[in-house]
Amino acid sequence: MKVLVCISKVPDTTTKIAFKDNNTKFNEEGVKYILNPTDEWYALVRGIEVKEKHGGSVTIVSVGDASYDTEMNKALAIGADDAVRIDAVPTDAYFVAAQIAAYAKSENYDLVITGKETIDYNGGIVGGLLAEMMDLPYVSLVTTMTLEGTKATLEREIEGGKEIVEVNTPFAMSANKGLAEQRIPNMRGIMMARKKPKKVLPPFEGIQPLTEIVSYEAVPPRSNVKLVEPDNVAELVRLLHEEAKVF
Repeated sequence: MKVLVCISKVPDTTTKIAFKDNNTKFNEEGVKYILNPTDEWYALVRGIEVKEKHGGSVTIVSVGDASYDTEMNKALAIGADDAVRIDAVPTDAYFVAAQIAAYAKSENYDLVITGKETIDYNGGIVGGLLAEMMDLPYVSLVTTMTLEGTKATLEREIEGGKEIVEVNTPFAMSANKGLAEQRIPNMRGIMMARKKPKKVLPPFEGIQPLTEIVSYEAVPPRSNVKLVEPDNVAELVRLLHEEAKVF
């Protein structure tokens, strides 16, 4: 089973976010980056589990500059076999998906996995775009997966319940909570990662982003909490109506 896992770096959730140049650019000064959690905890680990049970290999791929190498090394330490970095600035989801597709469509992967979404932009569309560009079936938000030969049975969450889908390889999917459990790289994995193949590719030509950032806006600070006595329903209703404007 030849598995491709798409990964990205994102700001740590404890990082204080700020903008610059009249709120048109993200200020990276002092920002700590991590491997995107849904890529790491669910997509990558499930790919490694597939390899461990069915044989094959796990390749990680990312679109980004040399600053992505730290996160890619961690993915290799967790258990990926090799890494591919497309040396381009990940400007928007279309550009990222198109760059990965340009590399991957000739590599004959049996399974392509992305995380549910990145925790910075929360778009969740790279997987679907990538599947379309590679002409692959796509199943999103997968919580469980079993493989028997070339047939996979997937369970995914939908509004009001769950859905079970059967699909033949090759296919693409996005990973949701429950698909796998987080793995911590051990010392042996960290040492092995230094010897694993890492390939850096130039950006594929003719691919341009379809969107651009016009401006950013920080989330307004939370207002002070007002406490209402449990038996004072009238005051609660008044506050919801006059101040919170919920009805």
